[in-house]
This record gives sequence, C-alpha cells and structure tokens, in this order.
Amino acid sequence: MRSRRKSRGNISTTILKCISICLLGGYVMLVFLNTSGSTKPFDEVKKAIQKEINTENLKDVSTQGLKRYYGLNGAQYDGVMMYVSASSMSAEEILLIKVKDDTQIQEVEEAISKRLESRKNDFDGYAPKQVEMLKKAQKSVRGTYIFLAVSPEADRYKTIFRKSI
Repeated sequence: MRSRRKSRGNISTTILKCISICLLGGYVMLVFLNTSGSTKPFDEVKKAIQKEINTENLKDVSTQGLKRYYGLNGAQYDGVMMYVSASSMSAEEILLIKVKDDTQIQEVEEAISKRLESRKNDFDGYAPKQVEMLKKAQKSVRGTYIFLAVSPEADRYKTIFRKSI
C-alpha cells in the first residue's frame, strides 16, 4: 500500500513539473513576442500609422520638433515622425522614433517622461481634460521603435503602432 502512495505521488509531481515547464515556456514566448522588434523599414511603419491616425488638428514637426520639444537630435536616429497639436490649448501629440541601437532607448524614454511631466505642469490648474489626457498617454517600446500617443484615441493609436511593426 505504501508503494502505491509513493507511486501516485511521483506521478503527481511529474505532472506538476510538466505543467510548470509548459507554462514557463508559454510565458517566455509571450514576453519574446511583446518585446521583439521589427525588420520593417521606418518609412513603412510611419506610413501605416499616418494612414490610420487623425492628423486634422495636428501639424507635422518631425525632426525639428524632436529637438524643440524633447531636446533630442533627430539626426541621431534612424527615423522620426512627430505630430503636435496645432492649438496651444491642446496637449495632443504623436511620436514615433526608430533608434539606431538599444543604448538610445533609455535616453528617449527619459526625454518622453520629462516632456509628459512638463506638459502636465503647463496645463495644471486650467485645463484638467488635457492633464487627464497626458496621464493616459500610451507609450510602447518594440525592439528599436519607440511610440508615444497623447490623444483621446491613444489606446487605439498604440494598437495601430503594434500592428504596423
């Protein structure tokens, strides 16, 4: 009787180990898929995003805007797309950057964080809807691509970005 219990215990342990390994493997695959980059050229990704976003109230400032608003030199990156609101009363903006190498990602992320905080301070006290939109901004890093959407449609724009790469 004792050996039967031992045998059942070994089988249960083996099954649990197999399940754990499968779950871990699935998790690793999901992480890999979510963090992997794209081999698509910048212009192809940019056009896919431009086709889907509403730029009616936005102006294209790309490389010059990146320097002005983020303090980053656009020439140091493989590609820059940037739209800001045509109105000074709106915080809406869309940013897409393709970095040349992974070491630039942190620099861009820090600049984005500083920009968002600065914009929140700009609108604090008189434009609560703009502050809320800034709080709900969507940022995504996929491989060498960095995307930011400050918009009422930020979630949708982030999805468009992810599908484009």
